[in-house]
Amino acid sequence: MMTDVVEQNGGPAGTEAGQPSASGSVPEVVPSVRTGDPSEARTGTVEPTAAARIVQIRERIDEIDHALIALWQERAALSQEVGATRMASGGTRLVLSRERDILERFRLALGADGTQLALLLLRAGRGPL
Repeated sequence: MMTDVVEQNGGPAGTEAGQPSASGSVPEVVPSVRTGDPSEARTGTVEPTAAARIVQIRERIDEIDHALIALWQERAALSQEVGATRMASGGTRLVLSRERDILERFRLALGADGTQLALLLLRAGRGPL
């Protein structure tokens, strides 16, 4: 049997059981009824409207994931071509000022996670340092 934490007003809680939520109420642990419905296993809910919306949102997320993967691969190939062209012409393997600019762009747009993402993108294009 699964249990869910719910606010006293019936909504989901955002805190540990027995700890006050943002609204100041203390959530209680109540058993939830699981039906075994296949849509519940896929969406986490048996409510048909919510399940349909979750499926729709996830389809869009999957489309975005496919686009991100394709863009990642294209960017890595282009970056590798830049590096190969630069080295073939007697240039350096890396241009650190360019990498710093990319790291900064991602950090400003996405915060600390952006820096980590930029590091992964740079590595995909040039390989490990």
